[in-house]
Amino acid sequence: MRARQAFRLLVRKGGILPASLADPSRVDHVEVVEVQSGETVLCENLPPLAAKRLIKALRRDLADLSAVEFQQRWLSLQPPAGDAEY
Repeated sequence: MRARQAFRLLVRKGGILPASLADPSRVDHVEVVEVQSGETVLCENLPPLAAKRLIKALRRDLADLSAVEFQQRWLSLQPPAGDAEY
């Protein structure tokens, strides 16, 4: 199964301006959701230019990789939920 069939990319921008013109303090929200379970598997809040780069890379890999390859590449980068340090 292709990654784009197994996962959904959700983007919420903190404003209407394109990333190149946006205030660097703006926060954009990037989320990848597993279609079958509806669970969020990757979630990032980033400045506009970093979010733009991440979105571009995620879209490329969602189109090019299988679901297993996508999981190995992207989801192995996320720390487990219980390992957050405060």
